[in-house]
Amino acid sequence: MEELVAGFTDLPVTLTVDPGLGDLPPEIATSVHRIVQEALTNTRKHAADATRVRVEVVRVPDGIEVGVRDNGQGRGRRLPSSGFGLVGLAERVEALGGRMRAGRRPEGGWELVAVLPYARVLRESNA
Repeated sequence: MEELVAGFTDLPVTLTVDPGLGDLPPEIATSVHRIVQEALTNTRKHAADATRVRVEVVRVPDGIEVGVRDNGQGRGRRLPSSGFGLVGLAERVEALGGRMRAGRRPEGGWELVAVLPYARVLRESNA
């Protein structure tokens, strides 16, 4: 995760990872990586006026929450998009039994937040 965030050099990105997460099952770790990658790519494409991005991966009561939030207003460069990134991501999250939302934040900027059901995946991995 650190390498992915460090490779995003367009603007300052802060990364917070809950120290109690430990090793995540492969399907959760891969999904977390993909969520962050897609959100950072979208920031680069659609929020050229953003001055900061926060990436947070924390444990919540029903799983692992991945949040990527920027403070852009959607002004500036708009690069072409294939149009399926968020749709594919939502399908990946739902296939794991999770949920995802993406949209404008009330205080400005954009967020992508996904909750992945860590306990369910662990049970299925150990079955």
